[in-house]
Amino acid sequence: MLAVVDNLRLAMGTFLGNPLRSLLTLLGIVIGVTTVIVMMALIEGLRLKVNNDLSQLGANTFQVSKWPMGFGRVNWQQYAKRKDLTLDDMRAIQESCPSVGVVSSADSRGAQKISTATLETRPSVRVTGASAEYIDTSGITIASGRFFGQVEAVDGRQVAVLGLDIVDTLFPNMEPLGQEVRIKGRPFTVVGVLQRRGSFLGMASMDNVVIVPLRAYEVLYGTVNSVSLSVQAQSPELLSKAQDEVTNLMRRRRDVAPLEPNDFEVRTNESMTETFNQLSQVITIASFGVCLLSLVVGGIGILNIMLVSVTERTKEIGIRKALGARKARILGQFATEAVMMSLLGGAMGVALGFGLAFLARWMLGFNTIVPLWSVWLSLAMSSGVGLIFGIYPAARAARLDPVEAMRSE
Repeated sequence: MLAVVDNLRLAMGTFLGNPLRSLLTLLGIVIGVTTVIVMMALIEGLRLKVNNDLSQLGANTFQVSKWPMGFGRVNWQQYAKRKDLTLDDMRAIQESCPSVGVVSSADSRGAQKISTATLETRPSVRVTGASAEYIDTSGITIASGRFFGQVEAVDGRQVAVLGLDIVDTLFPNMEPLGQEVRIKGRPFTVVGVLQRRGSFLGMASMDNVVIVPLRAYEVLYGTVNSVSLSVQAQSPELLSKAQDEVTNLMRRRRDVAPLEPNDFEVRTNESMTETFNQLSQVITIASFGVCLLSLVVGGIGILNIMLVSVTERTKEIGIRKALGARKARILGQFATEAVMMSLLGGAMGVALGFGLAFLARWMLGFNTIVPLWSVWLSLAMSSGVGLIFGIYPAARAARLDPVEAMRSE
């Protein structure tokens, strides 16, 4: 135990004796560990936000769509050959699937501009055309007013439900209900205002939206080729059964052969979370690749400084060996110094990573959480690098002949 304490004391003395040289040597390790801590904090915070945001998309629901999610490389031409989803599919699901409670249909168009007689929004609004059942399957809540009804949806009446971003822009300090907004030059009467939902994944605002009946939407933008269907099961226990019923029905309606894959997408909150997790795994692997490269650079620096240290302290080593220090003690001394230096670099990287994670939380507006495992793994990796790259200089010091070492200048 005394030997360990003595080695630690000598290691700290070496670091304090050459602080600038030691800090420059540890720069690679500091950068690598900082990268891991910051990236893991961002990914963990983003994962929690994804789970929270997806929970707002509607309870016991899943989506049926012609198109897949757009993560990674997607061959859109291949998916464009699929059959469109229609309102007939929505009605068939409602009538033929006993485990299904509600089905809605919707389509949307982004980068739109909404105006009144005196004000207008930026061209960043998402206009959604939906059936009357959309209120039950989308997870939205009405803050004031109402959602449009079945008669209004069937007749395609020009009524609109606004997100709060639109209200803040077009009706500052005014009651929006009953007011008129214009979409592509056509007047729509405001019948409802949505409850604020914030941003999705810290990026696109979910309050910068206008919802109108699907038939009125088709008047604005032309006939919808393929709608997206949101399906709500009768209960959480029937969600899986409802998915199976809808999948089997859609395969029959679209004449999909028994062994062929689906030519449509069925997405749940869990499947979207899994897709994000796959993406985050790729980012995690890339982050550890950067960390490993930086650690190797830092390890080479430690190897270099330890060789210099052995050369500078040759006479000291000779004296210690002449006084009875064994090879194992000398080996342990220099190996401890290498591990201590790399561990100190790892600790500095962790501290800097926590600071940058806090800065990212403040700048990006969503929680960044540093997983405890990433801290321990970073410290273990930095210590391992110090041990690996410090073994050779330590072994070289342990092999020195005491007589020859004491003669050195």
